[in-house]
Amino acid sequence: MKFIQLYCALFILIVTNTFSQVGRKYSNEFLNIGVGARALSMSNANIASVEGVESGYWNPAGLLKQKNDLEVGLMHAEYFAGIAKYDYMGISKRIDSLSVAAISVLRFGVDNIPNTLDLVDASGNVNYNNISSFNAVDFAAILSYARIIPQLKGVEMGANFKIIRRKLGDFGGAWGFGMDVGAKYKYKKWQFAAMARDITGTFNAWSYSLSQRNIAVLQQTGNEIPTSSIEVTAPKLIIGASRAWYFWSDRISILGEVNLINTFDGMRNTVVKSKIWSLEPAFGTEIGYKNTVFLRGGIGNIQRQLDDMGVKQITTFQPNFGVGVKYRIFRLDYAFTDIGDRSVALYSNIFSLKINLNKNMFNK
Repeated sequence: MKFIQLYCALFILIVTNTFSQVGRKYSNEFLNIGVGARALSMSNANIASVEGVESGYWNPAGLLKQKNDLEVGLMHAEYFAGIAKYDYMGISKRIDSLSVAAISVLRFGVDNIPNTLDLVDASGNVNYNNISSFNAVDFAAILSYARIIPQLKGVEMGANFKIIRRKLGDFGGAWGFGMDVGAKYKYKKWQFAAMARDITGTFNAWSYSLSQRNIAVLQQTGNEIPTSSIEVTAPKLIIGASRAWYFWSDRISILGEVNLINTFDGMRNTVVKSKIWSLEPAFGTEIGYKNTVFLRGGIGNIQRQLDDMGVKQITTFQPNFGVGVKYRIFRLDYAFTDIGDRSVALYSNIFSLKINLNKNMFNK
């Protein structure tokens, strides 16, 4: 199968790149949260079944499944009782019968953080008027392009170019760049997919601007003084498979998907792990009625960790669920999900909207 050959090539490329550079396990984590309530309710098991504008984030090859001339995706989410805000907007445009392009914009930020570095002045006096505020913001723009390659029969390909801006008020920030490559292959009633994230390594160049007064305060309080550095997000490879079953004259559909998340940056708390490679599975399902109403669920973030006593290793997981409604050009989705393990933070209510537009709509 051409898709298996393609998968092997991606695997070799990712492993080679990982061992040739120094990466950080948890760099640019805001890009791993996900977009769209449909995917979040299915525990991010989505790379094989995703279609349209949200594919710009999940798997750019899915853009080729777009049935409309133009699609718009929107999402707003809040985590940790509203402290952190996460926003997404995507636009995808069919160029011709063989290609689709998209742009996705993401922002994850904590706003109005109190800055108390100047609370105590040089004379040792406390002055609350010196308290200011700053924002810690992660921003990304993802430029996507997908094209059918006639020579690779049945294989659909897509790629992302990512521009990342991270900002810590006036104290410092980073610029980053990276690439993703995705593919899909349909075999009979099955849909297979591979998504190589940060395939070349995503590089963030950090720089800081601290006054001597700020540095002195950080030293007195035992904090580390940040210095300019290069941070590299190591590659990962996600492979997935999905299939849909139809019943009652195609009125009822049941879709299932499994994703296998492979990382190559050392041992993680996953169910399958080694000193080099770790694997984490995710499972999602979607039940639809007349392609109008949907019920979804998933299990992800499956981890091996110590129990509360710190003695026995246990397996933890994160269940998610959600619903969706499609009406004419609109699809409204809802997800009840978490940003981490179910015991770490409160679950959040996520809504997303997808709008489908066609040229003939404006010619009537």
